[in-house]
Amino acid sequence: MGGRCGRPFPVYANLVPNLLAAHEGNLSERDATVAHVLATAAGYSYSDIETMASIMSRLGLEENSCVRVEQTVDAMFIFSTAYLVQSRCGRVVILSYRGTEPDSLGNWLTDADVGSASLALGGETLIVHSGFYRNVRATQRAIINELHLALRGRSLSKPKRILKYPMQALYVTGHSLGGAMAALFSLSLAGRTEERAITDKLRAVYTFGQPMAAGEPLPEVARAVAQKVYRHINACDPVPALPPLAWGRFAHFGHEYRFVNGEWKSSDKPVAQLKGFSEIPRSLLAFFATTKRRNASRYSMNDHGPHHYISALRPKDQITEFGDQA
Repeated sequence: MGGRCGRPFPVYANLVPNLLAAHEGNLSERDATVAHVLATAAGYSYSDIETMASIMSRLGLEENSCVRVEQTVDAMFIFSTAYLVQSRCGRVVILSYRGTEPDSLGNWLTDADVGSASLALGGETLIVHSGFYRNVRATQRAIINELHLALRGRSLSKPKRILKYPMQALYVTGHSLGGAMAALFSLSLAGRTEERAITDKLRAVYTFGQPMAAGEPLPEVARAVAQKVYRHINACDPVPALPPLAWGRFAHFGHEYRFVNGEWKSSDKPVAQLKGFSEIPRSLLAFFATTKRRNASRYSMNDHGPHHYISALRPKDQITEFGDQA
């Protein structure tokens, strides 16, 4: 459980009311507070559970319940980890998927395991990235069980404890691979009538540096959920243009926002797939280049880091999760 924070925290004094108000009606525009909070959650999904609970307390979810769901099967390229953070009152739950860990060869092999899997949606099927979807399926049942606890007004960290409210708003997020998993998890709910109670509470899905995870076209039953997806892309981040076209045809869905010249702008035209893999080695080299050369590069893996997304999304009048204004 997350604790209480002293000054200068919390970052957002009225975070629960803000999250309850956001995306209640108009779905066309992203919410700056939600974007910053979820980017931070996505970034700290790479950490341990104590750090995650602490950071979410600092943001404004003091005394939260934090649960980690994970499954690892090396030989099957399954490295699936997700956190669920529940507000003290029970009204808000954030589901945050961990992305590709830089030092994990297995994670990178998962990203490369494109293949072709089918996601059943209301009598139709959607072609999806097999490696991403396998990792979603690995922890999906356990996550849904946790969400049903939240719907019944139970504490996720102490299930016998009854909270003041049941879950009223669910947000799903993730960075990199975690973003793809967040998007696929949410889509998978669309065709499942038995999970209608969860889908009805889904306010929005915010992803950061997310690769493409599905083919086209989206089945009709999935379009309402797809319109709740808000993808954020740093200008030189190569990952949203992956996997390359040579590995299969994929596309983005939902709303896209790009960070260009110091501000986030809506883009009517989603990022297109790279034609080949040749740009990726150059983007990796740009990571180690001088600032001048890095800025001149079309792509740089430096822009993919979760800390860069958190920094770019933090409103200028808000302190950081460290309590400063850096």
